[in-house]
Amino acid sequence: MDSTASASLASLWDEVTGTQPDPDLWVVIATLAAALVVVAPHGLWRLSRNAVTIAHEGGHGLVALLTGRTLTGIRLHSDTSGLTVSRGKPTGIGMILTAAAGYTAPPLLGLGGAALLGTGHITLLLWLATVLLVTMLVMIRNAYGALTVLLTGGTFVLVSWLAGPQVQAAFAYAVVWFLLLGGVRPAFELQAKRARGGAGDSDADQLSRLTHVPAGLWFFLFHAVSLCSLIGGGSWLLGL
Repeated sequence: MDSTASASLASLWDEVTGTQPDPDLWVVIATLAAALVVVAPHGLWRLSRNAVTIAHEGGHGLVALLTGRTLTGIRLHSDTSGLTVSRGKPTGIGMILTAAAGYTAPPLLGLGGAALLGTGHITLLLWLATVLLVTMLVMIRNAYGALTVLLTGGTFVLVSWLAGPQVQAAFAYAVVWFLLLGGVRPAFELQAKRARGGAGDSDADQLSRLTHVPAGLWFFLFHAVSLCSLIGGGSWLLGL
């Protein structure tokens, strides 16, 4: 009995950590086009931006934990905004890294995903994403946020368990393209909103107060990370 269970676990581990063949180039191009379709038009972006908010707030939460802060909860709202609350020292490197993690998380997750796909680890990417979403669900503190994360995580579970290799590959590439492209737009939107006198307590403003570095330089960092991730990750996905 024990040997059978061990063999099953070993087989599952090999399946998760093993490599899968790269999809055809037309699939990579098609998933890029699909990601553009849900990121570029304003109407679709209002819906798809919820997934970027999950990555944004998840980035805040993950870095808060990694820097020794106590994560008390995450809220996701229907207007695609979010809030991550953590306890700890109100200043210092931990707070700075936590504040900086939001706008940089989606593109960096996309870059990491592109690195996995570039080495053929399609199944591993899907499982890692599922684990991160399940972990995040535990910290969600409002109904809309829980529903959003549950639906997103459920999609990953269904694709991971029920879909064939080609569908899994297409889904994984579409998700990574979405993170890379969707990670570029929010910082530009926030900058435009601040120019109109709104969003006075944005991540960039909090970072400016914490570091005495102008908010404009933090926006430069957000743009640099997202655009470099898009270029680097896109190159990996396209095999350039």
